[in-house]
Amino acid sequence: MQIQSRLVAGLMLSSALALSGSAIGQGSQADVLITGGTVYDGSPAKPFTGDVAITGDKIVYVGPKAPMRAKRTIDAKGMIVSPGLIDAHTHADRFVDSPDKAQRANPAWTMQGVSTVFIGVDGNGTPDLKAKFAKFSADGIGTNVVSYVGFGNIRKQVIGDAARVPTPDELVKEQALVVKGMCEGAIGLSGGLFYAPQNFAKTDEVIALAKEAGKRGGIYDTHQRDESTYSIGLIASTKEVLQIGREGGIPVHFSHIKALGHDVWGKSGEVIKLIEQARASGQNVTANNYPWLASNTGLDAALVPRWASDGGAPAMLKRFDDPALMAKIKVEMAQNLDRRGGAQSILMSAAISDVDNVAPAAPRSFTGKYLSVIAKEWKMDPVDAAIRILRETGGHASIISFNINEADLENFMKQPWVVTSSDGSAGHPREYATFQTKYAVYVKQKHVIDTAFFIRHSTGLTADIFKLDRRGYLKAGNFADVLVFDPNRYVPKADYVHPAVLSEGVQALFVNGVAAVDNGKPTGATAGRPLPHTPTAGTCK
Repeated sequence: MQIQSRLVAGLMLSSALALSGSAIGQGSQADVLITGGTVYDGSPAKPFTGDVAITGDKIVYVGPKAPMRAKRTIDAKGMIVSPGLIDAHTHADRFVDSPDKAQRANPAWTMQGVSTVFIGVDGNGTPDLKAKFAKFSADGIGTNVVSYVGFGNIRKQVIGDAARVPTPDELVKEQALVVKGMCEGAIGLSGGLFYAPQNFAKTDEVIALAKEAGKRGGIYDTHQRDESTYSIGLIASTKEVLQIGREGGIPVHFSHIKALGHDVWGKSGEVIKLIEQARASGQNVTANNYPWLASNTGLDAALVPRWASDGGAPAMLKRFDDPALMAKIKVEMAQNLDRRGGAQSILMSAAISDVDNVAPAAPRSFTGKYLSVIAKEWKMDPVDAAIRILRETGGHASIISFNINEADLENFMKQPWVVTSSDGSAGHPREYATFQTKYAVYVKQKHVIDTAFFIRHSTGLTADIFKLDRRGYLKAGNFADVLVFDPNRYVPKADYVHPAVLSEGVQALFVNGVAAVDNGKPTGATAGRPLPHTPTAGTCK
């Protein structure tokens, strides 16, 4: 009897091993079978030549030879097959929130191979996520969406644009809004302490809110207070982020980590050392970065001193009319312009709008020109030209700022705890071309990282950091977010002059089992889903 039991057990084990990586058996039929590609499964494992099968919204087989037929077969010989890419920091809100289905299909990202985007970043995320996620589900979106609840959004709701600390009652209201956002599915709390009015907050206010997110299993994602020498400096700002994580009892994630401006070039090593020390002590610290030497922000955020933004854009513009204040503002704007590398380093973006995350307004006469050129054409000092632009745009003008050092960018990119993000926003090519740029420049051209690192740090590792359920890996039973791309044609087409051009090289992208890209073309499918975070049990009523 024992011999018979062992024989049966052995046969069962042999059968299981024969179907390793498969959720269905020999003779079954899948919906889609991707054959003969070089498979990177999102883990640190070595790639292999094999097959991936999809049925419904799930992956049903990953392995050397699929034991089933399929309704459709894709020959992926010479192609790379990987999980759909995950973009950890985007401003894709304007696409996924659009009333236009073609925009909601989010081709700017799907044509990069991205199946999941994070929104609500830099402190902009709404606490009203239940309604937003329901709308996404009802209307349809092209990519999966993860969202933060934003510190800036909350502070504006409770305090407005004022440069002051909250009263005790106001702090309680802020905390309640964090709880609301977390209990409605936020992945965590995002902050943008570089920007007014968030910049007016003291560290303890942020910690008080971070604690509420941490209690519910969230993460603190930050555009840190200073990536340069604007206020407390890059190193002190990095220490502040780590302090928020320690005292808030929450994992921290540095978004678009960088050393911005010549004053701090070369300091990436010091920042990395601080983070490594925190990680060695047991603190959960990670980051994302993008493969661009130019950032994208508001002209006011880049040049106008924060005290002059107390009360918002209308109050700032009113201060421009006060000669005494204007003299002081211009001195500090000149200093900030130098931090940014001078007027020749600032390109007026094609995106100029009164509200972030909406479609760009019509281009102006200065759109697409460097501030130095504009100043020369207008026959005025660059600071005066910047002030004129701010007046003409109601205080809202977008810039591309060339102020990142290549060595620092590469140093951050190579870290084992740094994943890929685009920070994609209107007017900058990173919205359409980040992942192809990272692959074409830093994998194939410069060999800073290899293909395995690129995929791992754009898929599985990102899913691990944010605990995304059954995403980021090619594994039987996982959701079918699957990318097929041509390594010889996976290239960016957008540039700083033409920022909104779709990238190439994605042969197919499946989002929840539905083709968002097929035969190299966007399909317009809207099979993406909101991915609400599940709060820690017992922390939400």
